[in-house]
Order: sequence, then C-alpha cells, then structure tokens
Amino acid sequence: METTIKEIAERIRGLREILGISEEEMAKVTGVTLEEYRASERGENDFSFTFMLKCAQRFGIDIVELMTGENPHLSFYTITRRGNGLPIQRRKGFEYCHLAPFIKNKLAEPFIVTAPYSEEEQNKPIKYSTHAGQEFDYVLEGSLKCDLDGHIEILNAGDSIYYDSGHRHGMIATGGKDCVFLAIVITDGKSK
Repeated sequence: METTIKEIAERIRGLREILGISEEEMAKVTGVTLEEYRASERGENDFSFTFMLKCAQRFGIDIVELMTGENPHLSFYTITRRGNGLPIQRRKGFEYCHLAPFIKNKLAEPFIVTAPYSEEEQNKPIKYSTHAGQEFDYVLEGSLKCDLDGHIEILNAGDSIYYDSGHRHGMIATGGKDCVFLAIVITDGKSK
C-alpha cells in the first residue's frame, strides 16, 4: 500500500481546514517555518515521521489514517508476517515498516526501521527531532549512533535504548553498514 507525498499533503491540508486550524499553528506544532509548512501542504517536501506524527496528534487521528486515508479498524489483534507491514519511506532514505497499522486506539506505534549507512554523515551533527511520549529502540542488525540531546551512544545488535522522546534525539547508522532496528513509539495518551 504505497501512498504518495501529494496524497498525504492533501489529507493534511483537508484535515487542517476541516478542523479550522491555521497554517501558523500547524507550523508551530510541527516545528517548521510557516513557508516550510506551506510547502509540505503543497506536497513539495517529503515528510519526516515526526512531522506526520505531530500532525496526526494535533488532528486527533491515528498516524496510519493520515498516511493511508484508511482508519484503523481492528480492536483485538493483528499479525504482521515477516517482510510485510505498512511501508513508509521518509527522512533521507530511512525506511519505516509499521507492524500494526490497522489496530485502533494503539498506545504505541511499532516499526521496523532501516537506517542507511552514509559515510558523509559520520562526522556531521545528527539532525534532531522531538515528539510527545517515549520511545524504545532495539538494534537487530548493524550499529546505531544515537544523539540524545548531546549525549552520544553507540548501540550494536542486541542493544536497546528507552528514552523520553520529548527531548531532542536523532540517530544514524554507523560502523560501515545499514542498521535495522525495532522502534516502538509510545504516545502520551492524549493524542487520540
């Protein structure tokens, strides 16, 4: 189920207009400039996971509904078989695969994330993001360099980290190859 940037942008604009929320408020909520927000609504920018999560939280909907236009409808359980899930390709080649997209009223958003290795990123500052709630990341393959508000940690296969995602955080693959990790984003319970 592949969605385009334009489709997501249309949903964001439509929901914002229906809910009577200003572009200025959404720019502030998502942590971008007004012009960057407007460009995103026009479908001119790709969306980071954090940008989409903050939009969904402000609109009071599930992030899957924002991404796909389909409202999660399962209430008991769901199974996601190996290699399946709802793919999301966002943030400079990072690939997210949502493992429980159609369960409604989720308390957490589980993903398998593939972070591409980039030699040029190794000595640059890591781009930060923030979002309400907490996050748990467990490295399955490769190594992950995490910057938690200036605290640098290197995680290898089998290592995990749990943190307050309201603090600035960012990560890149390190060690010469891509990193695959399980990310569980735990919402603050106020967004849905």
